[in-house]
Amino acid sequence: MDTDRTVRVFTDFYRERGHHLITGGTLVPPPGDPVLFTTSGMHPLTPYLEGRPHPRGRRLVNVQRCLRTTDLDEVGDSTHLTVFEMLGSWSLGDYGHSRSLRWGYELLREGFGIPHDRLHATVFGGDEQVGPDLDSLRTWEESGVPEELTGEDNWWSNGPVGPCGPDSEIFVWTGDGPPRGTPTTDPRWLEVWNHVLMRYRRLDDGSLQPLERPGVDTGMGLERLVTVLQGHDSVHDSDLFEPWRRLLPWSLDERSLRLVSDHLRAGVVVIGDGVRPSNTGRGYVLRRLVRRLLTTLRREEPSRTLLDLPVELLQHTLDHFRQTCGTGHVQSVLLEEERGFDRLLERGRRLLSGPRYRGPLSEEDYDYLHDTHGLPRDLVLGLRRQE
Repeated sequence: MDTDRTVRVFTDFYRERGHHLITGGTLVPPPGDPVLFTTSGMHPLTPYLEGRPHPRGRRLVNVQRCLRTTDLDEVGDSTHLTVFEMLGSWSLGDYGHSRSLRWGYELLREGFGIPHDRLHATVFGGDEQVGPDLDSLRTWEESGVPEELTGEDNWWSNGPVGPCGPDSEIFVWTGDGPPRGTPTTDPRWLEVWNHVLMRYRRLDDGSLQPLERPGVDTGMGLERLVTVLQGHDSVHDSDLFEPWRRLLPWSLDERSLRLVSDHLRAGVVVIGDGVRPSNTGRGYVLRRLVRRLLTTLRREEPSRTLLDLPVELLQHTLDHFRQTCGTGHVQSVLLEEERGFDRLLERGRRLLSGPRYRGPLSEEDYDYLHDTHGLPRDLVLGLRRQE
Protein backbone atom coordinates (compact mmCIF):
# COMPACT_ATOMS: atom_id res chain seq x y z
CA MET A 1 0.00 0.00 0.00
CA ASP A 2 1.69 3.20 -1.15
CA THR A 3 1.52 6.52 0.69
CA ASP A 4 -1.22 8.10 -1.40
CA ARG A 5 -3.49 5.09 -0.99
CA THR A 6 -2.79 4.99 2.75
CA VAL A 7 -3.98 8.60 3.07
CA ARG A 8 -7.11 7.89 1.02
CA VAL A 9 -8.03 4.83 3.08
CA PHE A 10 -7.66 6.84 6.30
CA THR A 11 -9.60 9.92 5.22
CA ASP A 12 -12.33 7.94 3.42
CA PHE A 13 -12.88 5.77 6.51
CA TYR A 14 -13.65 8.79 8.67
CA ARG A 15 -15.60 10.68 6.02
CA GLU A 16 -17.90 7.66 5.73
CA ARG A 17 -18.51 8.07 9.47
CA GLY A 18 -19.55 11.70 9.30
CA HIS A 19 -16.19 13.47 9.63
CA HIS A 20 -15.48 16.60 7.59
CA LEU A 21 -12.12 16.65 5.83
CA ILE A 22 -10.31 19.87 6.71
CA THR A 23 -7.20 21.12 4.96
CA GLY A 24 -3.93 20.40 6.75
CA GLY A 25 -2.43 23.78 7.48
CA THR A 26 0.96 25.29 6.87
CA LEU A 27 3.95 24.62 9.11
CA VAL A 28 3.78 28.28 10.17
CA PRO A 29 1.28 28.96 12.99
CA PRO A 30 -0.92 32.08 12.83
CA PRO A 31 0.33 35.44 14.17
CA GLY A 32 0.41 35.58 17.95
CA ASP A 33 1.15 31.88 18.40
CA PRO A 34 4.47 31.63 20.29
CA VAL A 35 5.38 28.26 18.72
CA LEU A 36 7.80 28.51 15.79
CA PHE A 37 6.30 25.64 13.80
CA THR A 38 3.27 23.38 13.96
CA THR A 39 4.47 20.33 15.89
CA SER A 40 1.37 18.11 15.96
CA GLY A 41 -1.91 17.56 14.19
CA MET A 42 -3.91 18.88 17.12
CA HIS A 43 -1.95 22.13 17.48
CA PRO A 44 -4.14 24.19 15.09
CA LEU A 45 -7.27 22.72 16.70
CA THR A 46 -6.45 23.57 20.33
CA PRO A 47 -9.14 26.31 20.67
CA TYR A 48 -11.81 23.89 19.41
CA LEU A 49 -10.70 21.10 21.74
CA GLU A 50 -11.14 23.62 24.56
CA GLY A 51 -14.74 24.30 23.54
CA ARG A 52 -14.92 26.82 20.70
CA PRO A 53 -17.35 25.63 17.96
CA HIS A 54 -15.60 24.59 14.75
CA PRO A 55 -17.15 25.92 11.51
CA ARG A 56 -17.03 22.43 9.94
CA GLY A 57 -18.80 20.66 12.79
CA ARG A 58 -17.95 18.27 15.63
CA ARG A 59 -16.32 15.43 13.63
CA LEU A 60 -13.13 16.26 11.75
CA VAL A 61 -10.34 14.45 9.89
CA ASN A 62 -7.17 15.79 8.26
CA VAL A 63 -3.54 15.32 7.26
CA GLN A 64 -1.29 17.91 8.92
CA ARG A 65 2.37 18.55 8.12
CA CYS A 66 4.52 19.08 11.20
CA LEU A 67 8.10 19.99 12.10
CA ARG A 68 10.01 19.14 15.27
CA THR A 69 13.52 20.26 16.14
CA THR A 70 13.73 18.35 19.44
CA ASP A 71 14.80 15.19 17.60
CA LEU A 72 17.40 16.70 15.24
CA ASP A 73 20.23 14.71 16.79
CA GLU A 74 18.25 11.49 16.19
CA VAL A 75 17.70 12.14 12.48
CA GLY A 76 19.58 9.50 10.53
CA ASP A 77 18.17 6.57 12.49
CA SER A 78 15.26 4.41 11.30
CA THR A 79 12.31 6.42 12.61
CA HIS A 80 13.01 10.14 13.20
CA LEU A 81 12.20 12.81 10.62
CA THR A 82 12.34 16.59 10.86
CA VAL A 83 9.22 17.20 8.75
CA PHE A 84 6.48 14.59 8.84
CA GLU A 85 2.71 14.29 8.45
CA MET A 86 0.09 13.37 11.02
CA LEU A 87 -3.14 11.60 10.19
CA GLY A 88 -5.71 12.91 12.66
CA SER A 89 -9.35 12.47 13.65
CA TRP A 90 -11.33 14.51 16.17
CA SER A 91 -14.53 14.36 18.13
CA LEU A 92 -15.30 17.85 19.44
CA GLY A 93 -17.75 16.96 22.17
CA ASP A 94 -19.46 14.32 20.01
CA TYR A 95 -18.62 10.62 20.47
CA GLY A 96 -16.47 9.24 23.26
CA HIS A 97 -13.15 7.47 23.69
CA SER A 98 -14.55 3.96 23.44
CA ARG A 99 -16.05 4.54 19.98
CA SER A 100 -12.79 6.15 18.82
CA LEU A 101 -10.84 3.06 19.89
CA ARG A 102 -13.29 0.67 18.24
CA TRP A 103 -13.04 2.60 14.98
CA GLY A 104 -9.27 2.67 15.28
CA TYR A 105 -9.16 -1.09 15.70
CA GLU A 106 -11.53 -1.56 12.74
CA LEU A 107 -9.44 0.65 10.45
CA LEU A 108 -6.15 -1.03 11.34
CA ARG A 109 -7.61 -4.51 10.90
CA GLU A 110 -9.97 -4.14 7.93
CA GLY A 111 -8.69 -0.99 6.24
CA PHE A 112 -4.95 -1.59 6.53
CA GLY A 113 -4.94 -5.36 6.97
CA ILE A 114 -2.83 -5.52 10.14
CA PRO A 115 -3.39 -8.92 11.81
CA HIS A 116 -5.20 -8.94 15.14
CA ASP A 117 -2.41 -10.85 16.88
CA ARG A 118 0.15 -8.17 15.98
CA LEU A 119 -1.70 -5.46 17.91
CA HIS A 120 -1.23 -4.36 21.52
CA ALA A 121 -2.61 -1.40 23.45
CA THR A 122 -1.51 0.61 26.46
CA VAL A 123 -4.00 2.27 28.80
CA PHE A 124 -3.71 4.90 31.55
CA GLY A 125 -3.61 3.10 34.88
CA GLY A 126 -4.34 6.09 37.11
CA ASP A 127 -2.36 8.39 39.38
CA GLU A 128 -2.90 10.47 42.53
CA GLN A 129 -5.35 12.79 40.71
CA VAL A 130 -7.24 10.58 38.24
CA GLY A 131 -8.31 6.96 38.39
CA PRO A 132 -7.60 4.31 35.73
CA ASP A 133 -9.18 4.62 32.28
CA LEU A 134 -11.71 1.82 32.72
CA ASP A 135 -13.66 2.61 29.53
CA SER A 136 -10.59 2.05 27.36
CA LEU A 137 -9.66 -1.05 29.32
CA ARG A 138 -13.13 -2.57 28.75
CA THR A 139 -13.05 -1.63 25.06
CA TRP A 140 -9.79 -3.46 24.44
CA GLU A 141 -10.93 -6.47 26.48
CA GLU A 142 -14.08 -6.68 24.33
CA SER A 143 -11.95 -6.47 21.17
CA GLY A 144 -9.59 -9.16 22.39
CA VAL A 145 -6.55 -6.90 22.03
CA PRO A 146 -4.04 -7.33 24.88
CA GLU A 147 -3.56 -4.19 26.95
CA GLU A 148 -0.97 -2.91 29.39
CA LEU A 149 -1.62 -0.38 32.14
CA THR A 150 0.94 2.42 32.49
CA GLY A 151 1.24 5.71 34.32
CA GLU A 152 2.38 9.01 32.86
CA ASP A 153 3.25 7.34 29.52
CA ASN A 154 -0.49 7.28 28.85
CA TRP A 155 -1.32 10.79 29.97
CA TRP A 156 -1.28 13.45 27.25
CA SER A 157 -0.91 17.17 27.90
CA ASN A 158 -0.29 20.24 25.78
CA GLY A 159 2.37 21.66 28.09
CA PRO A 160 2.25 22.47 31.82
CA VAL A 161 -1.18 24.11 31.47
CA GLY A 162 -4.02 23.59 29.01
CA PRO A 163 -6.07 20.65 27.70
CA CYS A 164 -5.04 17.16 28.77
CA GLY A 165 -6.33 13.71 29.55
CA PRO A 166 -5.67 9.97 29.51
CA ASP A 167 -4.69 8.34 26.23
CA SER A 168 -4.57 4.85 24.81
CA GLU A 169 -1.74 4.01 22.40
CA ILE A 170 -1.93 1.27 19.78
CA PHE A 171 1.23 -0.69 18.96
CA VAL A 172 2.11 -3.03 16.10
CA TRP A 173 4.55 -5.94 16.42
CA THR A 174 7.45 -5.41 13.99
CA GLY A 175 9.68 -8.29 14.98
CA ASP A 176 10.17 -11.67 13.35
CA GLY A 177 8.14 -14.57 14.67
CA PRO A 178 5.22 -14.42 17.08
CA PRO A 179 4.82 -11.30 19.28
CA ARG A 180 6.58 -11.30 22.62
CA GLY A 181 6.42 -9.19 25.75
CA THR A 182 4.59 -5.88 25.94
CA PRO A 183 5.19 -2.35 24.60
CA THR A 184 7.13 -1.39 27.71
CA THR A 185 9.31 -4.50 27.72
CA ASP A 186 10.12 -5.09 24.02
CA PRO A 187 11.07 -2.29 21.59
CA ARG A 188 9.82 -4.30 18.63
CA TRP A 189 6.34 -3.12 19.58
CA LEU A 190 6.08 0.10 17.55
CA GLU A 191 3.53 2.76 18.49
CA VAL A 192 1.46 3.78 15.47
CA TRP A 193 -1.60 5.57 16.86
CA ASN A 194 -2.52 7.57 19.94
CA HIS A 195 -6.14 8.21 21.01
CA VAL A 196 -6.44 10.97 23.61
CA LEU A 197 -9.53 11.57 25.73
CA MET A 198 -9.34 15.35 26.11
CA ARG A 199 -11.26 15.53 29.37
CA TYR A 200 -9.49 18.16 31.51
CA ARG A 201 -7.78 21.53 31.53
CA ARG A 202 -4.73 21.74 33.78
CA LEU A 203 -4.59 25.05 35.66
CA ASP A 204 -1.57 27.05 36.82
CA ASP A 205 -1.69 25.48 40.28
CA GLY A 206 -1.54 21.96 38.81
CA SER A 207 -5.17 21.11 39.51
CA LEU A 208 -7.46 19.61 36.86
CA GLN A 209 -10.66 21.29 35.73
CA PRO A 210 -13.13 19.09 33.79
CA LEU A 211 -13.87 20.40 30.30
CA GLU A 212 -17.50 21.25 29.66
CA ARG A 213 -17.35 19.36 26.37
CA PRO A 214 -14.79 16.49 26.45
CA GLY A 215 -13.38 15.51 23.09
CA VAL A 216 -11.20 12.92 21.44
CA ASP A 217 -7.96 13.71 19.59
CA THR A 218 -6.15 11.00 17.64
CA GLY A 219 -2.82 11.22 15.84
CA MET A 220 -0.95 8.70 13.70
CA GLY A 221 2.35 9.40 11.94
CA LEU A 222 1.89 8.80 8.21
CA GLU A 223 5.51 7.90 7.51
CA ARG A 224 5.65 5.43 10.40
CA LEU A 225 2.39 3.78 9.36
CA VAL A 226 3.55 3.47 5.74
CA THR A 227 6.80 1.89 6.90
CA VAL A 228 4.83 -0.77 8.81
CA LEU A 229 2.39 -1.42 5.97
CA GLN A 230 5.20 -1.78 3.42
CA GLY A 231 7.17 -4.14 5.66
CA HIS A 232 10.27 -1.97 6.01
CA ASP A 233 12.57 -1.47 8.97
CA SER A 234 13.18 2.23 8.24
CA VAL A 235 11.04 5.15 7.08
CA HIS A 236 13.83 5.88 4.58
CA ASP A 237 13.07 2.62 2.76
CA SER A 238 9.43 3.56 2.09
CA ASP A 239 8.09 4.90 -1.20
CA LEU A 240 8.26 8.45 0.18
CA PHE A 241 12.06 8.37 0.10
CA GLU A 242 12.53 6.15 -2.96
CA PRO A 243 13.23 9.14 -5.26
CA TRP A 244 15.86 10.43 -2.83
CA ARG A 245 17.71 7.13 -2.84
CA ARG A 246 17.50 6.91 -6.63
CA LEU A 247 18.30 10.50 -7.64
CA LEU A 248 20.70 11.95 -5.07
CA PRO A 249 23.96 12.39 -7.03
CA TRP A 250 26.38 11.85 -4.13
CA SER A 251 27.82 8.62 -2.72
CA LEU A 252 27.14 8.69 1.05
CA ASP A 253 27.13 6.22 3.91
CA GLU A 254 23.66 5.17 5.09
CA ARG A 255 23.30 7.55 8.03
CA SER A 256 24.64 10.51 6.04
CA LEU A 257 22.28 9.68 3.16
CA ARG A 258 19.34 9.71 5.55
CA LEU A 259 20.33 12.99 7.18
CA VAL A 260 20.99 14.79 3.89
CA SER A 261 17.70 13.52 2.40
CA ASP A 262 15.74 14.44 5.51
CA HIS A 263 17.19 17.95 5.89
CA LEU A 264 16.88 18.76 2.20
CA ARG A 265 13.29 17.54 2.18
CA ALA A 266 12.51 19.55 5.32
CA GLY A 267 14.21 22.62 3.90
CA VAL A 268 12.11 22.45 0.74
CA VAL A 269 8.90 22.25 2.79
CA VAL A 270 9.88 25.13 5.08
CA ILE A 271 10.79 27.31 2.09
CA GLY A 272 7.54 26.26 0.43
CA ASP A 273 5.65 27.62 3.43
CA GLY A 274 7.24 31.04 2.99
CA VAL A 275 10.22 30.98 5.37
CA ARG A 276 13.61 32.47 4.41
CA PRO A 277 16.94 31.80 6.19
CA SER A 278 17.86 34.26 8.95
CA ASN A 279 19.67 34.41 12.27
CA THR A 280 16.54 34.24 14.42
CA GLY A 281 13.28 32.35 14.78
CA ARG A 282 11.96 30.17 11.97
CA GLY A 283 14.61 31.41 9.58
CA TYR A 284 17.35 30.21 11.90
CA VAL A 285 15.82 26.72 12.00
CA LEU A 286 15.96 26.66 8.19
CA ARG A 287 19.53 27.98 8.19
CA ARG A 288 20.57 25.35 10.72
CA LEU A 289 19.05 22.58 8.61
CA VAL A 290 20.89 23.72 5.47
CA ARG A 291 24.21 24.10 7.28
CA ARG A 292 23.89 20.69 8.93
CA LEU A 293 23.23 18.97 5.62
CA LEU A 294 26.07 20.85 3.89
CA THR A 295 28.47 19.94 6.69
CA THR A 296 27.50 16.28 6.32
CA LEU A 297 27.57 16.40 2.53
CA ARG A 298 31.08 17.84 2.41
CA ARG A 299 32.62 15.80 5.19
CA GLU A 300 34.28 13.42 2.74
CA GLU A 301 34.32 15.61 -0.37
CA PRO A 302 34.47 19.42 0.18
CA SER A 303 33.68 20.19 -3.49
CA ARG A 304 30.11 18.86 -3.29
CA THR A 305 27.47 21.50 -4.02
CA LEU A 306 23.70 21.89 -4.11
CA LEU A 307 24.04 22.98 -7.71
CA ASP A 308 24.03 19.23 -8.46
CA LEU A 309 20.71 18.62 -6.71
CA PRO A 310 18.18 17.29 -9.28
CA VAL A 311 15.15 19.51 -9.72
CA GLU A 312 12.99 16.36 -9.78
CA LEU A 313 13.54 15.92 -6.04
CA LEU A 314 12.39 19.47 -5.33
CA GLN A 315 9.29 18.99 -7.46
CA HIS A 316 8.52 15.61 -5.86
CA THR A 317 8.56 17.19 -2.40
CA LEU A 318 6.50 20.25 -3.37
CA ASP A 319 3.93 18.02 -5.05
CA HIS A 320 3.64 15.68 -2.07
CA PHE A 321 3.11 18.55 0.38
CA ARG A 322 0.78 20.39 -2.02
CA GLN A 323 2.95 23.51 -2.24
CA THR A 324 2.93 25.85 -5.24
CA CYS A 325 5.94 28.15 -4.82
CA GLY A 326 7.84 26.49 -7.68
CA THR A 327 11.23 24.80 -7.85
CA GLY A 328 12.98 27.94 -9.10
CA HIS A 329 12.27 29.79 -5.86
CA VAL A 330 13.43 26.84 -3.73
CA GLN A 331 16.65 26.48 -5.74
CA SER A 332 17.37 30.20 -5.41
CA VAL A 333 16.98 30.16 -1.61
CA LEU A 334 19.09 27.01 -1.17
CA LEU A 335 21.92 28.22 -3.41
CA GLU A 336 21.97 31.66 -1.79
CA GLU A 337 22.28 29.98 1.60
CA GLU A 338 25.05 27.72 0.30
CA ARG A 339 27.02 30.78 -0.83
CA GLY A 340 26.62 32.28 2.63
CA PHE A 341 27.79 29.01 4.14
CA ASP A 342 30.91 29.08 1.93
CA ARG A 343 31.72 32.58 3.17
CA LEU A 344 31.28 31.36 6.74
CA LEU A 345 33.65 28.45 6.07
CA GLU A 346 36.32 30.77 4.73
CA ARG A 347 36.04 33.02 7.76
CA GLY A 348 36.20 29.97 10.02
CA ARG A 349 39.36 28.67 8.34
CA ARG A 350 41.09 32.01 8.84
CA LEU A 351 40.12 32.14 12.51
CA LEU A 352 41.13 28.56 13.26
CA SER A 353 44.49 28.96 11.54
CA GLY A 354 45.48 31.57 14.11
CA PRO A 355 47.70 30.74 17.11
CA ARG A 356 44.77 31.01 19.57
CA TYR A 357 43.08 27.86 18.20
CA ARG A 358 45.99 25.56 17.34
CA GLY A 359 45.69 23.45 20.47
CA PRO A 360 42.70 21.73 22.10
CA LEU A 361 39.61 23.95 22.26
CA SER A 362 37.84 24.71 25.52
CA GLU A 363 34.11 25.11 26.03
CA GLU A 364 34.70 28.86 26.20
CA ASP A 365 36.36 28.69 22.76
CA TYR A 366 33.40 26.86 21.26
CA ASP A 367 30.95 29.33 22.84
CA TYR A 368 32.94 32.31 21.55
CA LEU A 369 33.20 30.93 18.03
CA HIS A 370 29.48 30.26 17.94
CA ASP A 371 28.18 33.42 19.63
CA THR A 372 30.58 35.88 18.01
CA HIS A 373 31.34 34.35 14.62
CA GLY A 374 28.35 32.08 13.98
CA LEU A 375 30.47 28.91 13.88
CA PRO A 376 28.64 25.98 15.54
CA ARG A 377 30.61 23.20 17.21
CA ASP A 378 30.04 20.58 14.49
CA LEU A 379 31.29 23.01 11.85
CA VAL A 380 34.39 23.87 13.89
CA LEU A 381 35.14 20.18 14.35
CA GLY A 382 34.74 19.59 10.62
CA LEU A 383 37.13 22.44 9.74
CA ARG A 384 39.74 21.17 12.18
CA ARG A 385 39.54 17.69 10.64
CA GLN A 386 40.35 19.22 7.25
CA GLU A 387 43.56 20.84 8.53
